[in-house]
This record gives sequence, structure tokens and C-alpha cells, in this order.
Amino acid sequence: MITLDKVSKWYGNFRALKDCSLDVTKGEVVVICGPSGSGKSTLLKIINGLEPFQQGELKVNGVSVGDPHTDLPRLRARIGMVFQNFELFPHLSVRDNLTLAQVKVLGRNKPEAVDKSACMLERLGLLDQQEKFPAQLSGGQQQRAAIARALVMDPDVMLFDEPTSALDPETIGEVLALMEELAASGMTMLAITHEMGFARRVAHRLVFMDGGAIVEDAPKDVFFDSPQALRTREFLAKIMR
Repeated sequence: MITLDKVSKWYGNFRALKDCSLDVTKGEVVVICGPSGSGKSTLLKIINGLEPFQQGELKVNGVSVGDPHTDLPRLRARIGMVFQNFELFPHLSVRDNLTLAQVKVLGRNKPEAVDKSACMLERLGLLDQQEKFPAQLSGGQQQRAAIARALVMDPDVMLFDEPTSALDPETIGEVLALMEELAASGMTMLAITHEMGFARRVAHRLVFMDGGAIVEDAPKDVFFDSPQALRTREFLAKIMR
């Protein structure tokens, strides 16, 4: 579903990603972890075509992201992205946040988009909040609305960029529970998170990044029980504590 082959990215003279190679198969859940500034968010942004990269090859569902002839908006419509800070349109209601891209990008008619949005909001326990604006919702509700906005596009892949980092401890659980439900349904997922309990329950593999490079890529049990890289062991010792 996702293939990176020796992908590198620079910001000026700064090399943000260094020869990153990664394969994610359909239905797989991969958790990415690592210290701040290690390139995790940049990796997700290039997968979604939000940032260009200068070296290597990247394909999503067989489509080359780096090919200048690729229709990136069309590709992004198949990739759901959930950010740290929700990124909902503040001037639109929850319902309109969900329907806008369905109409503008997928070409659905307005009644169909509204029905799709209502079904998704009901599934996520937000139907009674659909007329409200984002500022009227709690952090957990806003993040669930952001996930709903991604899901109504019927994505092939879901990307999560630290979706619980801006939430208070009481609402982290509800968002993680929703992500677990998505994983159980067979959704292909790439998630940046330091919620190691979630990773143990849900992930098939874990990827550890440091300094813009993929230092370790291992099945869940191997990653937690016998990581190969010293840097991974140091990181886990701190975060698990």
C-alpha cells in the first residue's frame, strides 16, 4: 500500500530525511516513534504529498507521489490525514467540515455528502454536535470530528500525526479507542504516537526514527522485547519509564 525506497528530503542545507525505506501492506498498522525533530511528521507529510522530497521513490497504492504528472489532490483524496491540532475549519460547522471535501474533491452531491457525514458522526458519537462550530467542542470531540472528516472520504490509508498530543489525559482514551476500532476493521494505518500501550495492543510493527533516519523497523514483539539498535533501547528505557 505504501512503499518508500531510499527517500531523502532537504530543507535548504538541512537534511530532514535520510535514505528512508519502508513498506506498509494493506491492512497493516505501523506505529512510528522517536524523539522530537527526528523526521516523523515530515515522513507522513511526504507520503500525503504535502511536502516534496528530493531523492528516492515513494508510491501509495501503486501511484508515484514524486512523479510531476501525478494528480496529487486526487491521490490525497484516498489518504486520510489527522493532525495534532485538529485543523478543522473554524468558520464551518462540524457537518460542513465533513461535507466540503466530499462535494469539492469527490464530486458527491450535497444531499449524499450530508447523509454520509451524518452516518459517520453517529458512528463516532458526534451526531448531536453536527451544528456546532469547532470552538464549541472539547478537544476530544474536535479530534473525533477530524477523524470523521478523513473517514467520509473513504480513504485507502489513514495517517495519524500524534493525534492525542494536544488532548488532556481524560480525552486521550476516547481517541485511542476510536483508532483501535479502525485498526480492528482492517484499515491500513500509519500512526505517530508515544502511547506505547496503544502500540502494544494495535500495531503490527513499530518504526523508530532518529536524526531523520529509520533506525529500527521490527514486529511489535521484537521491538519491545529485543530491539536491535542501542538508540532504540535508550529511547524505550526512557519512554517506558
